[in-house]
Amino acid sequence: MIKLKPLTDRVLIEPMSPSERANKTKSGIVIPDTADKERPEQGTVIAVGPGRWNEDGDRFIPMSVKKGQKVLFTKYGPNEIKIDGKEYLIAREEDILGIIE
Repeated sequence: MIKLKPLTDRVLIEPMSPSERANKTKSGIVIPDTADKERPEQGTVIAVGPGRWNEDGDRFIPMSVKKGQKVLFTKYGPNEIKIDGKEYLIAREEDILGIIE
C-alpha cells in the first residue's frame, strides 16, 4: 500500500489501465489502439489531502472527493509520478472535472 499523503488540495489518482477502458463506445464506435496510448482521463482516488486554506488563512476548506471514488480529470493537469514502478497522478482538486457514479 502507498504511504503518500497529498498536501493541501491535491489528490493522488491511480489512472485506469487500458484493459479497464472499453475499446468500443456504447453507441458502437470502435476506439483504435493508438487512443490507448494517450494519457487516461479517468482514475480512482487513492489518497486525498486535507483541503486548501480559506482566504483568511486560518482553516482548511474540505475536499469534495474521497478515497475510492472514480473521477474524471483534465488530460494534462495532473503530474505523473512513479512509486515502486507503478504510475500515479497527483492533481489539484480543480483539475478534477467530476465524480463517476
